[in-house]
Amino acid sequence: MSKVTVTPIRTELDYQDALRRIDELLGMNPEPYSEPDDELDVISTLVHAYEQEHHPIPYPDPIDAIKYLMEEHGWKNKDLEQFIGPKSRVSEILNRKRYFTLQQIHSLHKHLGLPLEVFINERVLQAA
Repeated sequence: MSKVTVTPIRTELDYQDALRRIDELLGMNPEPYSEPDDELDVISTLVHAYEQEHHPIPYPDPIDAIKYLMEEHGWKNKDLEQFIGPKSRVSEILNRKRYFTLQQIHSLHKHLGLPLEVFINERVLQAA
């Protein structure tokens, strides 16, 4: 059995090469636990680590995230009252006239699965 040598991803060129190799490996449709599958697993882990540091995906705007969930689930403003409060409060928040309380953030995080970082991050703090 030959051993595959995987190198660290230190530069953007290394990153692009790793992405190409991932495409090649995926095109092979490797069997689970095979050598190509192991290589795919290792390279994917390295790519993920590189992307976390060099190509981070910013958290969405909290209002945009809630509106997205509303659209995806076919919810109306009334459906958010249990998490945010009365109809007028939901409207104020969705129209950016009022920000969330800690209790509302906790409730939306717990019941809608929105990460806390959506509500508290650099972009939100700079806009405040």
